[in-house]
Amino acid sequence: MLLERVERDGATVGVEIPDRIEVRGEPVDLREFVFEIKRRETIPPGERERVERAKRNLRRERLRRIELIETGDVDREEGEELADAVVGIDRALNALENLGPTDLEREERARRTADTKRWMSFLKKALGREERTRGIR
Repeated sequence: MLLERVERDGATVGVEIPDRIEVRGEPVDLREFVFEIKRRETIPPGERERVERAKRNLRRERLRRIELIETGDVDREEGEELADAVVGIDRALNALENLGPTDLEREERARRTADTKRWMSFLKKALGREERTRGIR
């Protein structure tokens, strides 16, 4: 029953990210971390690695807690706490998965470069120069 609650579609709807959670034996101010990251418009590459590492650790912790529930080696109250924590971790993971682009300037440059290439290709075709540049006359 607890596992069904955790795995249910929409389980994270209305659930808050936990203030603090223990991950790999270390306390993490999870809510503060997620809001700090989401507040930024862009995430620099160094921070992106930190976020990816945090997501990996959260997934491991989620799995560990689900395994504790599955084994049934916990009483009902502890199982409820574990299930609540798993849903909170899922909420945090959803928030971290939905981050915006990491480098807007790089994406804009790539978009402009692609636009320029498409325009040049169009002009070559329109002016009949494409065949000559390929060695066909």
